[in-house]
Amino acid sequence: MQSTEFKSLTSFIWSVADLLRGSFKQSEYGQVIMPFVVMRRLDCLLEGTKEAVLDAYQSLPDDADENFKAWRLQKAADTDIKVYNTSRNTFARLHNQSPKQLRDNLIDYIGHFSPAVSRVFTDNYNMIEILRRLEETETLWPVFKAFCKIDLHPKRIDNLTMGYLFEELLRKFSEMSNETAGEHFTPREIIRLCMALLMAGDEQASSGARVIRSLYDPTCGGGGGLSVGSQALHEINPSLIIQPYGQEMNPASYGICQSDMLIRGEDPENIALGNTLTNDKHQDKTFHFMFANPPYGVDWKRSKAEIEAEHKTQGCDGRFGAGLPRTSDGQLLFVQHMVSKFRDDAQGSRAAIVMNGSPLFTGGAGSGESEIRRWLLENDLIDAIIALPTDLFYNTSIQTFIYLLANRKPEARKGKVQLIDASGERFWAKMRKNLGSKGREVPASAIAEIANIYRTLPDGDHELAEFSKVFDTNFFGYREIRVERPLRLRFNITDDLVRGLSDEKTIQKLDRDLREGLTATILTKLGGQEWTDRAPFMKALDKALKDAGIKVGASAKKAIVFALGERDDSAAICRDKDGNPEADPALRDHELVPLDLEWPDYIAREVTPFAPDAWVDEGYRDAASGEVGRIGYEINFNRYFYRYTPPRPLQQVGLEISSLEAEIAALLREVIR
Repeated sequence: MQSTEFKSLTSFIWSVADLLRGSFKQSEYGQVIMPFVVMRRLDCLLEGTKEAVLDAYQSLPDDADENFKAWRLQKAADTDIKVYNTSRNTFARLHNQSPKQLRDNLIDYIGHFSPAVSRVFTDNYNMIEILRRLEETETLWPVFKAFCKIDLHPKRIDNLTMGYLFEELLRKFSEMSNETAGEHFTPREIIRLCMALLMAGDEQASSGARVIRSLYDPTCGGGGGLSVGSQALHEINPSLIIQPYGQEMNPASYGICQSDMLIRGEDPENIALGNTLTNDKHQDKTFHFMFANPPYGVDWKRSKAEIEAEHKTQGCDGRFGAGLPRTSDGQLLFVQHMVSKFRDDAQGSRAAIVMNGSPLFTGGAGSGESEIRRWLLENDLIDAIIALPTDLFYNTSIQTFIYLLANRKPEARKGKVQLIDASGERFWAKMRKNLGSKGREVPASAIAEIANIYRTLPDGDHELAEFSKVFDTNFFGYREIRVERPLRLRFNITDDLVRGLSDEKTIQKLDRDLREGLTATILTKLGGQEWTDRAPFMKALDKALKDAGIKVGASAKKAIVFALGERDDSAAICRDKDGNPEADPALRDHELVPLDLEWPDYIAREVTPFAPDAWVDEGYRDAASGEVGRIGYEINFNRYFYRYTPPRPLQQVGLEISSLEAEIAALLREVIR
């Protein structure tokens, strides 16, 4: 179809929405128009084999198996997708019948589609209710008649063009409604960029003839990642055969995605309904390419029980063996899920996941987030991370990143992670009109340049090294060493300190007479004295209490020390019963030692010269390796691309201050008048 015809058809379908004005909200137009587009496409598709399907339907035995019935009718329909319709009604026949019966006839027509397709209309599009409202507002017949005028037969509009048409309509209706503009909609240029990156690492797919690649989206929403992704992949290599798969938990979005598959001639049964994290409907499948834009900062508390059960019972044999992030953000759960879908063959798999910056650094050593990063990096699964510009998405202006994963890296990329800074003005263009929070877009030229930066792997003195840094995977790892300092206490017994002793919870639990006797004894026997060593103070305390006939437990004595002791660097070190120094929790520190350094050498160089009495707590060990210090991983993206901006000249700052002072003075004069 020529571009002028495509635009004409799009404009005509778009104009049908005008018939709904006054009867439906603007945000509801798409809920009416989109299912009619799907229905009309299927009507045109099945028109030529209608009689053959009806004959096959009539000849089926009453006791025939449902699977056999579906196979027989599908064969009679002679289509590439699993769809047929056993109603005698068609758009052409209904157009020649009474408008008064149209609603009932359309309900009959919808009910006679193959079960999966029928459910799309009734359950996901809620067509029964839509038809009722159309009839009540007297708009059903005009809308239906308008759709009868367009020919959407595959011989006139192929699957690819039909996909573009559906995508364009979906985009327009989404933009029309501020309520849904960002809810199910990933910016299309971001999907295209992700596909370019996936293909850039797969030479066979980008150049080979009749190469088959599966494309999976575990959070497929309305299907934009699959539809636009398939289009983008075909544009790179027209001979590529794409098999899309997806899962979505929102029924309305699921219906749109299934419709999109039907429109494009794909198998709608490859799209599953359900929570991917708790009910994986593609459990036994693996995929070549994967794409996802999981929700940012959305908690998974409702799924906590099932996810924790899989983590504990299946461990590394399940999807979440690496670790569990905090329940306030489930992005890294989807990352692990997608890695579980990697193919274990020579070709392997590649995944592009759009997320915010939180998965890069949230969580310290030993946390679930850090352990997941550790697992990804130690297994060499992170290929590249691309920083995108801000203001790209419809419902948020935050910066986002593309995490590119792969389990079969080429030799030059093995053991490496490439960071690409594509956040600068070079890589985005300002939109003529904002769409919600979206005020920028990534043009085709920038997509090509980012893909080229990824492909060429520039580093060091390369002209593009300003935007690309390449690191070994262990560069992002560190060993968290716990450094202790000794406890040093001075005891100067004053009235205020002893009165404060009565506020200690442990002391308050004592009998009133005992409590009063304790404080009186300390004031009388020890008041006004000072000790710079805890050991002789404890001897003096024990003697004073013994002479007064007061007996208290170890917890009470500990409370006394806590209330009366004050930290003093000049005091003697407090020691345990074995003579070892006691650690002061208030002075405890953690040193993050890069993995490529020996921690004893690091401590000797960076700690001991400044704190000679410090020591390493060698009991603080990594749970996985058993070595001293907990191992953690984080990727501080901005640190690697920091660009120094010199301060403005003092003369310029002075002029600005003078200008502001003059402006304030003028305003004050206006107030005085």
